[in-house]
Amino acid sequence: MPADTSRISHLQLVLDPHYVPPQARSHPYTGIGTEDNPFRVNWLPDDECNPMTFSARRKWALNLLTAIGAFIVAFASSAYSGGLSQIGTELHANEETTLLGISTFLIGFAFGPLAWAPLSEVYGRRYILIASGAGLTAFLAGSGAARNMAMVLILRLLAGSLGSAPIAIAGGVIADLFPAQTRGFAFSMFVTAPFLGPVLGPVFGGFVAEYLGWRWIQWILTAISGAHLVLIALLLPETYAPLILKRRAERLTQLTGCLHVSSAGMRRQSNLRIILTRPWILLLREPIILLFSIYMALTYGTLYMLFAAYPIVFQQARGWSEGLGGLSFLGIMVGILASVPHLYWAHLRYRRILKLSTRPVLPEQRLPDCFAASLCLPIALFWFAWTDAPSTTHWIVPILAGIPFGYGCVMLFLPCFNYLVDSYTIYAASVLAVSAALRSLCGATFPLFTTRMYARLGLHWAASVPAFMALVCVPIPWLFYRYGARIRKRCPYAKEADAVMEQFRQASATTVPGG
Repeated sequence: MPADTSRISHLQLVLDPHYVPPQARSHPYTGIGTEDNPFRVNWLPDDECNPMTFSARRKWALNLLTAIGAFIVAFASSAYSGGLSQIGTELHANEETTLLGISTFLIGFAFGPLAWAPLSEVYGRRYILIASGAGLTAFLAGSGAARNMAMVLILRLLAGSLGSAPIAIAGGVIADLFPAQTRGFAFSMFVTAPFLGPVLGPVFGGFVAEYLGWRWIQWILTAISGAHLVLIALLLPETYAPLILKRRAERLTQLTGCLHVSSAGMRRQSNLRIILTRPWILLLREPIILLFSIYMALTYGTLYMLFAAYPIVFQQARGWSEGLGGLSFLGIMVGILASVPHLYWAHLRYRRILKLSTRPVLPEQRLPDCFAASLCLPIALFWFAWTDAPSTTHWIVPILAGIPFGYGCVMLFLPCFNYLVDSYTIYAASVLAVSAALRSLCGATFPLFTTRMYARLGLHWAASVPAFMALVCVPIPWLFYRYGARIRKRCPYAKEADAVMEQFRQASATTVPGG
């Protein structure tokens, strides 16, 4: 990954977090360098350390690197399901207990981001992602060597908790690197990776378990996670602008003896209580975050419900093997991949709006891209619900229902993520973290009652339950598209984020971002 300028290599940028460019040392900052009137450090025009000015190639490479991290941890969450029957037999556990291995991992997803995301706004994205990758690698290895079911559940809980940082932080890294006009398409990697991971996981896990045994699922995942950890350590520089400027101000103070402070500030981020409670405060005080998080959580929970429902429909009812049963998820994968052309079209549509607008574009312009998705989800789920009986329907029909479901998942999440990030830019990591927490709680709990629900309600009505939930949520993006601007004016954190970003726009008026 080449450097953007001859003055500093990419490796130096990665390994020296306090690096100060020569021009920054002699720049005439506002202030006089005293306690009462310190020098205020801000980005310089074409600042080589400003993530917004990285080349397009470097930005997309770093975006891909973090998206791969999100893919790996999501992949690990569901690959375990491919060996459920072997795990139950070897460790003497019933079906519901073995399913807890998925749930405990997702419970870790729920609570890990609540610490990782706000901590990344204090200690930066880089160190948090390294610590998270190390934890995931260690506990995946341990779960592969577990000798009883209790050890498996505990180690998967720890793996999910410590490994969840990419899910929480990748969105913040994108907000660090990309301006609004290119951020939408950049989010496509972040959104598709966590969906492709869970969908491909059972396919991989089913065949590995069938030919090598369930422990090799965990050990192969350990190797993949370890390789990614090395890449993060060697290639990912710090991207969080307020922290970079804070470090620069500290270094300039040491070099000159005059007090320098960051003009971006690190608002209220030194108090541990505030760090850990901010995501929940945002959730409870900001109706935008609450409603969209609930909508995405129900959708995500439905996806993980299918990890328990598909074996019932295809393996138990139709007699398929573990490996063949995993292939039933390929319909959802096709739908996810089919969303890519729409993602690109949505990116072009938003750039066209930005080009034609003479004022900052409202975040609500992100939402029309999820209108079709809000309709596809209930249609797909009702389709699956009433075509899943082997006595009346060919196996391809319920699998094809996965196509609009996969498409709807991605095309719902991407506009929603963009809307939340555009509305809460400086709190993007915390907002996405609490949203991820709700999603993961639903993902953890939905599979636990799926088996009993199918036993009591039958194939058709059990599968109709998530379809009705999706139907109830259809109006949410439509309502916020119309009334969201008014609501944001009454939301304190949305107002603060908008004010801070306006300061950044004014300070960076002469900076031309790359990519």
